[in-house]
Amino acid sequence: MNYINSFYAGWRDLMDNKSDPRTSNWPLMSSPFPTAIICLSYVYIVKVLGPKLMENRKPFKLKTILIVYNFLQVIFSAWLFYEACVTGWLTTYNYRCQPVDFSRSPMAMRMTVGCYWYYISKFSEFLDTFFFIMRKRYDQVSTLHVIHHGIMPFSVWWGVKFMPGGHSSFFGFINTFVHIIMYFYYMLAAMGPHMQKYLWWKKYLTVLQMVQFVAVMIHAFQLLFHNPCNYPTAFIWWIGAHAIMFYFLFRNFYKKAYKKKIEGKLKKETENNNDCTENFNGSSNDGAQIYYTPTETGKMEESYSADAFRKRVFISKN
Repeated sequence: MNYINSFYAGWRDLMDNKSDPRTSNWPLMSSPFPTAIICLSYVYIVKVLGPKLMENRKPFKLKTILIVYNFLQVIFSAWLFYEACVTGWLTTYNYRCQPVDFSRSPMAMRMTVGCYWYYISKFSEFLDTFFFIMRKRYDQVSTLHVIHHGIMPFSVWWGVKFMPGGHSSFFGFINTFVHIIMYFYYMLAAMGPHMQKYLWWKKYLTVLQMVQFVAVMIHAFQLLFHNPCNYPTAFIWWIGAHAIMFYFLFRNFYKKAYKKKIEGKLKKETENNNDCTENFNGSSNDGAQIYYTPTETGKMEESYSADAFRKRVFISKN
């Protein structure tokens, strides 16, 4: 019992006395457990409850909703990115080492509020998955997708609770920029097949996401070698470890998705080449003979293209 009491006392001291008092009374910030419960509920909904509810239902058609939703996410991300820029990252912040300003100055509070809304934005992104479930696009609800969306609110909660702003907020700064581009892509894709010709850059979006995590890793782990602002080591590892995890998850997704696509393309080209070879030899895939009518003189027409020549089979008259 003494161990339990000691643990509880230490926990309360951490939550009440060592956290940032500016955010302690904000919704969901008194304890990590409500956020953890919401995240676990999300996983249950998208992996169990959602597919079960949709089992005997037709997929919902959500074209207009998706366009509006992704547009709003672009606006939300753009605002968060702008706030991160003007409150530090493009004005006064030091990229080598940046302590948190715990004062209640207007700029410090603006950064703190921006961090809190970044945390709230992670909940809004749950709708990405809910829409996949409603449309029965279960192939899109991958392990990467669920881990990425399910863990982010819980991860960001600790930053808002203890260190809203400063060095660790670089993650949110660069992530909101990537999300502007990402949700803009989703918005175009939701408009329909006629937009596909403008979405050739899809794989580069995944590359951009990986570059983001590499940048976060470098930015965080540099403090392990030189930490002039005495930034807490725990948060260096917390941010850096998340960047490593997401980098390898996205890299595995990229390798599987685009390696599979390349292999499929090569297989299709091989099959087409085999068809052409068989046709040129006078037989189709089902073994039937293919003949083209020659000219009356038993010779090919004088005028023909190289393509026509490849498709002809000449049969001489006796």
